Amino acid sequence: MTFRRTRTRWLTSICGGALVLAQLDGAAVAGCAELPVLGEGVVASVIDARTLRLADGAEVRLAGIEPAGEQPEAAVALLTSLTLGRRVVLHGADDVPDRYGRQRAFVAMQAGGELVQRRLLAEGRALVGIDRAPTDCRKDLLAAEAAARGAASGIWVQDNVIKNAANSGDMVARTGRFTVVEGRVVSVREVGSTVYLNFSGRWTRGFAVTISRRIAGANEAAGPALKSLTGQRIRVRGWIEHRAGPVIVVRDLAQMERAGGD
Repeated sequence: MTFRRTRTRWLTSICGGALVLAQLDGAAVAGCAELPVLGEGVVASVIDARTLRLADGAEVRLAGIEPAGEQPEAAVALLTSLTLGRRVVLHGADDVPDRYGRQRAFVAMQAGGELVQRRLLAEGRALVGIDRAPTDCRKDLLAAEAAARGAASGIWVQDNVIKNAANSGDMVARTGRFTVVEGRVVSVREVGSTVYLNFSGRWTRGFAVTISRRIAGANEAAGPALKSLTGQRIRVRGWIEHRAGPVIVVRDLAQMERAGGD
């Protein structure tokens, strides 16, 4: 498989402003498949819930999603049924491999076909990750995840996939794991170069989201000030870290969305 080098710089600027806590309408768009074609190949094996090996030995990491860790075998089975022995087309912003030599890409089942990521999300076998992506692409992935959640498909048959921000003990137990958290913002504080969205009155121990002042400033140039989120229900995704209390560090505001129910 030969990758075409197609580096771009517009991806960051799109994600930095246009995805400011948008309320999703569930409409599907084809944004991910409109990214440049990086290459194609036949899938020789499925390594894990989001990694493929092509016939030429290249490894492809599915961009834009995170495995639903509670049921990895079901995701592997679905990914295998969708891709094994079939020719797939890779889309992405550039062809730079990750530190392990894997190509990160949005993978279409044949030219112009459905994205593998979208099918995994729609059947409740993955979660939307935090890879940077154009606005329409991310909206499509979130819409697929929301549809699966509404239909109680796959992992969504459980009612605790999205964690309650008010349960800090549950957050601590998930330290180091990718997690989707939902709750109401109790307060917004600025300390030095960091903005804290606190989801508990015990702001030194309860769950919080941290955002660098630089990222927050870019947001406020394109949308509402973060302080206006006080009292709003927010859904955020990322890896739980434990500092004074459990936190998710937001490096791209696309990690957050309004959850509704205010």
